[in-house]
Parts: sequence; structure tokens; C-alpha cells
Amino acid sequence: RLPAGRERNERARDVYSYIHFPMVAGIVLAALGLKKTLGDVGKELDEVTAFAMLGGIALYLLAHVAHRYRNVHTVNTHRLVCAVVLLALAPLAVEIPALASLGLVAAALWVLIGLEAVRFAGSRERARQALAEEAGH
Repeated sequence: RLPAGRERNERARDVYSYIHFPMVAGIVLAALGLKKTLGDVGKELDEVTAFAMLGGIALYLLAHVAHRYRNVHTVNTHRLVCAVVLLALAPLAVEIPALASLGLVAAALWVLIGLEAVRFAGSRERARQALAEEAGH
């Protein structure tokens, strides 16, 4: 069921402005952090670069959590936990080589993707079946 006009307008405003902004800001921060990280993978990250990379990805994930909460009033705990883990790794990221920090980020995201692939496999299959049935009629 689609919401009525005013509610739909408010949802669109919230999602495509208030929630979309931190998502884009997270992408920009992560790109800055990755650029600086890949510039010299043997050195340790400075605080700004570590925050940009880890904080940017965490901000992006938190915006996804907010998007889902705003629209369906549920929380994606996988993404929320991953964002918290990435923020918690920031102090470690300034103590180890940049390449190791990048490896930790990649590992955290791989775990997130794996968990979501397993957790939402049934939902994806039901959506595919519904689309196939629609296309068949």
C-alpha cells in the first residue's frame, strides 16, 4: 500500500534530501580516505585519512540504516554493527600500515556482504519469483 499524498511527499523529502546527503557525504569522505591511503600503503594513516576512510564508509552505511528505518521502520543490524566496527577500528588504523587498514575495511565489508547474502537470500528469491510471475501475465 502506498502512502497518501502528504505522507509520500514527506517520505520523499526525508529520503532524497536529509538521508541522501549523508550517503553522498560518506561516499566523498571514503573516496578521499581511499585516495590518500592508496598513495602510500606502507606508512601509517594519519587521523584525518583514517577518519575519512573508515568514517566515510560508516556514514554511508548509517545512511542506509536511516533510509530503511524511515521507509519500513526496521533497522538493518548488520549494517549498523559494521558501521560501529569501522568507527571502532579508527584508533587501530593510525597504528598499522595503511594497506593493513585497508585490508581490515575490506574484511569488514566482505563479512557484511556475506551475512546479508545469506540473510536476505529468501527475500531476493521471492522478489524474483514475483517479477517473473508479473512478466508472465
